[in-house]
Amino acid sequence: MKIQKAAVIGAGVMGAAIAAQLANAGIPVMLLDIVLPDNPDRNFLAKQGIQRALKARPAAFMDKSRAALITPGNLEDDLPKIGDADWVLEAIIEKLDAKRSLWERVEKVAKKTAIISSNSSGIPMHLQIEGRDEDFQRRFVGAHFFNPPRYLHLLEVIPTPKTDPKIVEAFSEFAETTLGKGVVIANDVPGFVANRIGVYGIIRAMQHMQETGLTPAQVDQLTGPVLGRANSATFRTADLSGLDIIYHVANDIGKVTPDDEDFSLTATFRTLVEDKKWLGDKTGSGFYKKTKDEKGKTKILNLNLESMEYEDQGRVKVAAVEAVKGKPLAERVKTLYTAEGKEGDFLRGVMNDGFWYAAKMAGNVSNRLQDIDNALKWGFGWEQGPFETMDTLGVQTVISNLEREGRTLPPLLQSMKDSGREKFYEGDETVTPEGQPTKYEAPYFILTDLKKDASKVVRKRGGASVVDLGDGVLLVEWHAKMNALGEDQLRAVQDGHKLVQEMGYAGLVLGNQGENFSAGANLPLVLSQAQADEWDELDDSIKQFQQVTTSLRFSPHPTVAAPFGLALGGGAEFTLHADHVVASAELYMGLVEVGVGLIPGGGGTKEMLLRFTDQLHPSQRIGATMLPAVQRAFELIGTAKTSTSALEARNLGFLRDTDTIAMNRNHIIQEAKRQVLALAPGYVQPTPRQDIPVMGDAAIAALKSALYGMHQGGFITDYDLVVSHELGKVLSGGTGNNRAAKVSEQHLLDLEREAFLTLLGKKGTQQRIDHMLKTGKPLRN
Repeated sequence: MKIQKAAVIGAGVMGAAIAAQLANAGIPVMLLDIVLPDNPDRNFLAKQGIQRALKARPAAFMDKSRAALITPGNLEDDLPKIGDADWVLEAIIEKLDAKRSLWERVEKVAKKTAIISSNSSGIPMHLQIEGRDEDFQRRFVGAHFFNPPRYLHLLEVIPTPKTDPKIVEAFSEFAETTLGKGVVIANDVPGFVANRIGVYGIIRAMQHMQETGLTPAQVDQLTGPVLGRANSATFRTADLSGLDIIYHVANDIGKVTPDDEDFSLTATFRTLVEDKKWLGDKTGSGFYKKTKDEKGKTKILNLNLESMEYEDQGRVKVAAVEAVKGKPLAERVKTLYTAEGKEGDFLRGVMNDGFWYAAKMAGNVSNRLQDIDNALKWGFGWEQGPFETMDTLGVQTVISNLEREGRTLPPLLQSMKDSGREKFYEGDETVTPEGQPTKYEAPYFILTDLKKDASKVVRKRGGASVVDLGDGVLLVEWHAKMNALGEDQLRAVQDGHKLVQEMGYAGLVLGNQGENFSAGANLPLVLSQAQADEWDELDDSIKQFQQVTTSLRFSPHPTVAAPFGLALGGGAEFTLHADHVVASAELYMGLVEVGVGLIPGGGGTKEMLLRFTDQLHPSQRIGATMLPAVQRAFELIGTAKTSTSALEARNLGFLRDTDTIAMNRNHIIQEAKRQVLALAPGYVQPTPRQDIPVMGDAAIAALKSALYGMHQGGFITDYDLVVSHELGKVLSGGTGNNRAAKVSEQHLLDLEREAFLTLLGKKGTQQRIDHMLKTGKPLRN
């Protein structure tokens, strides 16, 4: 079935945020809550929920205009209106009686084809629907989102024994494709998958911290990015989640789990929640506390667990972490697992607890190992799940360590020991919870899996490759740090074009599955060349860069870009020149060169002027009536405006109305391939334009006047003025042109290159680049 309308019942933090994510996906949704007895606005709570989502940071809406897709209502007047909904989801108070009472009312008004779901994080699904008719139970499936729903990829789908498998399949496809979620099928047991294992890990970390005498800040250093886990690590995650949530989840799970599953909370943690009422971010105090110094700058204070006072401990450094910085994840994990001293003792204790418990839960919380790994990766921000981490260390090594600690091996690990198998995942094979070999099916297209067939890598360079995606489509994949653009990346695009023509392929995709699409130019290289006065080399480099970016537009075959995450500077310029774009909904795209004292030099300035001019009525594309298009491009580039989503990128002009936005980042390469195949039949090679109208000196005068006022008002610095003047020259089509002049694309590219080199030669720009490289922040000189 197709879900076209939805209803969310409960407008609290989660309910409103889930409604916002539905709106982000273009799904009209009704948001209902109770009526407050003394409030004249019967829809107050639902409206309040929408406003909370609009003000949320990070933003719940990808574009604030999407809030219009949410209709507020209340349970007394509007419950019958959910009869139009294809999916009804509750996110009310975590009390079984309340949920049962709600489902009794929903059953009477929901249409007989609607999927019914609970977002409960702990109440078993089968208990909620006792007493409902068989048809209702057949259409009921748990849908547990993680907070914030827009950013955390995980959605646990929890069937009951009565749920129709076809409902599970249809809903999972909707959740993955339309909502952009990573779906894990969980069993209907306490805590489901991620919270059952994740909260166990947090509780055990607290216990090991107490035993080893480490501090929360030291533990967070050991259990954060160095292990391939989220920046929030253990105790910052606890603060973000809410210490009361962890308290209740641990207590609830602890009541129903065997004695050897130690969910007991430390006395210190109980003091924080029960006595101090320090619940983390929601109360302003937890393991950490935000405060401001005398200058109003935010400072983070650390809780001293002995004195129960907050202290400014400065930057906490841990020797074991410092020793492995900059090394690959596998090497970091292996080194830390064997580290000596209390840091090593802590990590081995925590990691072994996690390995043992994940293996014990296999077949209990979920019937597939990959679902457990994915739940921890998508719900807690880990790079590797527990089974993948054991593969890194060697499963037999982990088993030996567990036995050395006197632990009884769960059946899965005992089976692995008996078979001598060293990995849970080998090629296209994994194992069942009983340890039996089975076919491994990836939840989505994974580029590294494709490249295991060496014949699929058609051309390889140090920082880029050309990969055969099959069906006559090639992929240019960048795989350098932050995908900064250098010689390897440019040459790989040229390789791709050449191979398409020589081998008769249909077209080219530009994309990757790294952390970001591209963070832009290789600034250290640019700065070093400028400081060495290598101006001829720089001029040639910029010419080549322009030729390669524009080759995406003017090749004899279709090109499709698949940007996601950061697509900044040169990454944005490549995207702008593709025939079509398949963008991840989470796209942070911008022409940000002014932040380092430059202007876009790879066709980005030219492209935005063209786009905004083309949006004018033909009668406006001459003389003073063109000024709004020039001003729009000037403001966009001059303020380094960066989108906070693909929807905003479309509003800003970085994406066209015809470009595709995919909610699920994992689907964009496959969708880009499909778009190439759709464009290929009858594709006609475009040619550069020769008749672009520009305003010339008239635009320069208008921009200078506006800049003078901004400078006088203190809105821009002296050097902002210098950079802006160079940008204005390009957008005006150069000096000496009259209002009716027309120029070629190459003319604008030449102006871009000239302005780029002019600015790069100035001390102010070099200072900005140097400051950005050292601090990661722009210099306002």
